[in-house]
Amino acid sequence: MKKSFIVISSIFLLACQKQSDSDLRALYSLPKKLKEVSGITYFPETNMIYTLEDSGNKNAIYAIDSKGKIAKAITISNATNVDWEDITKDKAGNIYIGDFGNNDNERRDLCIYKVNKNQLDKNQASAEYKISFSYPEQTEFPPKKKELFYDVEGFFEYQNYFYLFTKNRSKGFDGTAFIYKIKNAPGKQNAVRIGEFKTCNNYNHCVLTSATISPDGKKVALLSHDKVLLFKGFKGDVFHKGTQTQIELNHFSQKEAIVFKDNNTLLIADEKTNKTGGNVYEFKLVKH
Repeated sequence: MKKSFIVISSIFLLACQKQSDSDLRALYSLPKKLKEVSGITYFPETNMIYTLEDSGNKNAIYAIDSKGKIAKAITISNATNVDWEDITKDKAGNIYIGDFGNNDNERRDLCIYKVNKNQLDKNQASAEYKISFSYPEQTEFPPKKKELFYDVEGFFEYQNYFYLFTKNRSKGFDGTAFIYKIKNAPGKQNAVRIGEFKTCNNYNHCVLTSATISPDGKKVALLSHDKVLLFKGFKGDVFHKGTQTQIELNHFSQKEAIVFKDNNTLLIADEKTNKTGGNVYEFKLVKH
């Protein structure tokens, strides 16, 4: 790790603000058949979310209406669900599936699928193209246990690029997370590391499980099991160099999905675990 990265991270943490707010409101329960929801994206025109499940589940995306019912299930015929961990869309309404879950940090087939918006009214669709990528910094598959930095569960599309936020699975977890950038274009690419920041040193409370950017591009929200990390005041795409606000949700569950409903409202979903979770929640950000 370069010394300059350490200095930047330290300064950034000193600027961190902490906001406490427990106004997490349950909107509806997810369908019982969707027990392992791993990402959501939102379409304001229809007031519906699109979601998916992670490894071991179908290669399908689901449109969920405002009552929590499945309005449409779309099988992606030419895509394999190795470990689908997040879903996002671009300004035009095309959907992207992040097949980059990498718990053991040993995958060499990481990719993102594009599903054209014109395919979303069908029961079976084909991905328009596939973006395959790798991390140039990773030279061992898997790396040493203290260097398990190459799992991702959160991303979004912004100005024709994808931004991926890593899930740190390293021994001696210290909250370190990386931001990678990938061009939204078919073919093979090297992901470019553009930033580094820290959350906290408690894995259960601060490991990152999803990411989203506001419609106006001025806020980035990252999810953990009981917190939202909010970036604001950044320039361009150096999200981590703005202000970092930690928002306590005061609600612990296996939260796996987050999306902006509008510039000041978040939708959050958690997995069904035993008798808890399996819901979609709404959270209003405090205005400053």
